[in-house]
Amino acid sequence: MKVFIAGICGTFMAGIAQIAKALGHSVHGCDANIYPPMSDVLAAAGIEVKQGYVPDHIEPDTDIIIIGNALSRGNPLVEHVLDHKLRYQSGPAWLSDNVLLQRQVIAVAGTHGKTSTASMVAWILEQAGYKPGFLIGGKPGNFEASARLGSGAFFVIEADEYDTAFFDKRSKFVHYQPTIAVLNNLEFDHADIFDDIGQIKRQFHHLVRIIPSSGSIVVNKDDENLADVLAMGSWSAISRFSTSDTEAEWGIERITADASHFKVLQRGQSMGHVIWPCIGDHNMANALAAIAACHQAGVGAEAACNALAQFKPSARRLQLLYQDDLVCLYEDFAHHPTAIAITLDALRKSHPDAKLIAIVEPRSNTMQMAHHSKAIGPALAVADHVILYLPKPVDWDANALQTVKYLSIINQPDKMIAEVSALVQGAAVIVAMSNGSFDGIPGNLKKWLSAK
Repeated sequence: MKVFIAGICGTFMAGIAQIAKALGHSVHGCDANIYPPMSDVLAAAGIEVKQGYVPDHIEPDTDIIIIGNALSRGNPLVEHVLDHKLRYQSGPAWLSDNVLLQRQVIAVAGTHGKTSTASMVAWILEQAGYKPGFLIGGKPGNFEASARLGSGAFFVIEADEYDTAFFDKRSKFVHYQPTIAVLNNLEFDHADIFDDIGQIKRQFHHLVRIIPSSGSIVVNKDDENLADVLAMGSWSAISRFSTSDTEAEWGIERITADASHFKVLQRGQSMGHVIWPCIGDHNMANALAAIAACHQAGVGAEAACNALAQFKPSARRLQLLYQDDLVCLYEDFAHHPTAIAITLDALRKSHPDAKLIAIVEPRSNTMQMAHHSKAIGPALAVADHVILYLPKPVDWDANALQTVKYLSIINQPDKMIAEVSALVQGAAVIVAMSNGSFDGIPGNLKKWLSAK
């Protein structure tokens, strides 16, 4: 079968492309923006990607067009598909029909931590010999690709609450039919499609409603919004984890302040230690969720802890890009005030004596629409200096950044190195945070530091 994927460089759609090729299909695609890491992943898989949404990119003998949710009515390729009555489908629906119906699905949902937690689950299962398939919304550090078919019974998927396609406005995750669902956390996000958090809770409950009674839900006990979701009704076994309650079914005992070493508890009893290269309370919570999910799949807690000792962070998930005796450069996907605050707290605890420089591109639709303007200042307050990268202005509250100690605003990428250079005196930690391409700024900083 010849498959054409529109929007192929999105993390999810790139995963679909890799899996379709593994199934033996001929795979081609196009996208408006082609940039790493997904462009590199697709090139390594030998999948041709064309620039722009041009109808002529679709060859006459194409059997099906898989349309990503980045495309909407008015897009020339979409209009061509509809005008010519070409066969099309959404990525989630195609994946469900062709892969997930035959597998035991572990779906990882939540506002934050989906990529990291799904990567941890896949790695633990891999180390246990389960040979899982997976589709992860980023480049996992322990695997060569962001998606693979796998040969075992389990398939791990990052379960996104964003809508499916222009013709299917349900959340993607309702297509996945999981046996085990991880509910990490729930906050307001995606203001372009949700009016309030109540709508997001309703979508999460739609996910809960399709988990079989023989399946299980691994849920963050510390999250009140998830408690509201389960209060709407649940029909599956529930396993709760907590980083604050040591008597929870799954809990932790912190050994180091930066969460690089912690003990895993099951109902208060020690089950093993995690000593790993990751930092931050968010990664510790992600690890606990992954261990609990893998326990439901049959992997012992001690084996899971041992596997995480070799875990490597996914690309752009608090990823260390450069380090010398004085300076560290990290890149992180943080695009929500909570994620930004957690990332900066982790770096402050890990590097308490260094100047902390946060470079932030408020690129998500929710940030651009000013829904988090009151929260962004407090989220950035721990940084010693904040550089906002604003290629186009955002309409934030005038007092949004009052709590920031020192602030610079840059609107052109070629000015960033000069700004950072003036700030890096002595020990410094630089973190670049965006959920987009960031106009190549992290890579340019890495080259500059390496040459310096």
